[in-house]
Amino acid sequence: MKIGTISILGSTGSIGRQTLSVAEHLGVQVCALTANGNVGRIEEQARKFQPKLCVMMDPEAADELKKRLSGTGIAVRSGMDGLIEAASMDEAETVITAVMGMVGLRPTLAAIQAKKRIGLANKETLVCAGELVMAAAEQYGAEIVPVDSEHSAIFQCLMGCRDRSEIQRLILTASGGPFYGKTFAELESIKKEDAFKHPTWTMGQKITIDSATMMNKGLEVIEAMRLYHLPLSQVDVVIHPGSIVHSLVEFCDGAIMAQLGVPDMRIPIQLALTYPNRLPSPAKPLDLISYGPLNFLPPDQENFPCLKYAKEAVTTGGTGCAILNGANEAAVGMFLKDEIGFNDIPRKVRHALDTVPVQQNPTLEDILEADRLARAAVL
Repeated sequence: MKIGTISILGSTGSIGRQTLSVAEHLGVQVCALTANGNVGRIEEQARKFQPKLCVMMDPEAADELKKRLSGTGIAVRSGMDGLIEAASMDEAETVITAVMGMVGLRPTLAAIQAKKRIGLANKETLVCAGELVMAAAEQYGAEIVPVDSEHSAIFQCLMGCRDRSEIQRLILTASGGPFYGKTFAELESIKKEDAFKHPTWTMGQKITIDSATMMNKGLEVIEAMRLYHLPLSQVDVVIHPGSIVHSLVEFCDGAIMAQLGVPDMRIPIQLALTYPNRLPSPAKPLDLISYGPLNFLPPDQENFPCLKYAKEAVTTGGTGCAILNGANEAAVGMFLKDEIGFNDIPRKVRHALDTVPVQQNPTLEDILEADRLARAAVL
């Protein structure tokens, strides 16, 4: 089968690099690459994959990249305008949105308006503006295929579901991160180096910290609600330390379908490119015998309150989820700079939820303003 040309937003991060690995495996052409400021890595990627366009969010990084790529015929742009251009290029049939945080919202909307297939790895887009994004996708006929392993698993479990009223609940699995079983008091002394030691997945720094606080799972609960148009009462979380069962769907007749596989993001990334077809993957197959028993445990929302805060924010509605996400992004950024402690992340999120006013039925501008106010409340 022929797979169309792709544009990768966030090509130097973990998901972006693995997307390029899949693209090389499948022989897929890449028309655009974007990054924040990693000039060396995107230069290497550009010389190998020969896109038409490279975009750097940092203007100074864009100037440097333009010098390095002089004579290659590869155009270089900068800032949000460049990101939107990369997301809406005529050549791109699929846009992989792997940028981190709220910066992915506007380019995702641009890709939707250009009627692209979107391989969505930027969960913040749906967390903060899910109703706007899903309404736009329906209006323009854009296809959204989730790349997050959990939401890809649900997507696959629902492939044969003809009537969504048959769904009893979605069950998202969480590894529990490196600290499951610890008390809140024990978490006070945690350093970022400890939090980076994820037991099963290799991910970027921010999502690894979110996994450790359980905020990542809270954001994924909200994302699942948006993607599959279900209330919070039909989205559950279980701890599954082995990260082999990526998520499950329980149907009204009591049957449960699960998607299993090795913890390798190249599997859901490739499906986003090949759907509705499947092709051999570069990932190794799952050996059920060697992995042993599959264990499931309840989440601990008292010692890891970020999951509880996410449920509270989505129940509040309006700009509540944008406040949650903005505060968390800012707090995690401070933790990564050693400015605050591990438990200060949920404390600062709690402060923002308590102090930033919520706007119901928000516009895009309301959502962006709520994000700004939440960050200001944390800093």
